[in-house]
Amino acid sequence: MIKPRLLDHYQKKVLPVLKKEMGNAPDLAIPTLDKIIVSIGVGDAAKDKGILKTNAAFLAKITGQKPIITKARKSVATFSLRKGQPIGLKVTLRGQKMWSFLDRLISLVLPLVRDFRGVSPKSFDQNGNYNLGLREQIIFPEVSYEEVDKKRGVRVTLVTSTSDAKLSKRLLELLGVPFTKENQTNRTAASN
Repeated sequence: MIKPRLLDHYQKKVLPVLKKEMGNAPDLAIPTLDKIIVSIGVGDAAKDKGILKTNAAFLAKITGQKPIITKARKSVATFSLRKGQPIGLKVTLRGQKMWSFLDRLISLVLPLVRDFRGVSPKSFDQNGNYNLGLREQIIFPEVSYEEVDKKRGVRVTLVTSTSDAKLSKRLLELLGVPFTKENQTNRTAASN
């Protein structure tokens, strides 16, 4: 199997830069990407089982892996939700599929977002993982408009080996994730 382009870039360019910035730390101390979780919510699948099947095919097409069905942990009467009811689909990517997916996300999918100026640098959680929400699944080039039942959001979580958000951000910057500049983020927040 051919080594993914982004993995090669990580090993040849990113790793030496991070090692130098961290004061020649050992290779195992250098942050890396552990896994990518791609998920989609299908809460209306209880009414129509075809929705679950359609969206599972969509997720399999964009990730190259069969998704698992996530189910409700408890019943919530206000949402007409019963325990055990399917509410989402999720795929966990590791290894070469993970690197290939991230490469396609950065170079093909994100530039297709309307008025794209970069992703928010404030979406890191306390564990150093980056969460990215895409409003429409039709921006993926593998999906045709006719296959989509309705517009659904896709959540992508980039899980790193470090719990430090600054190191995670630096890793993703070096990998090519296009973050917005701080002053651009403040300007857009002020205009809303």
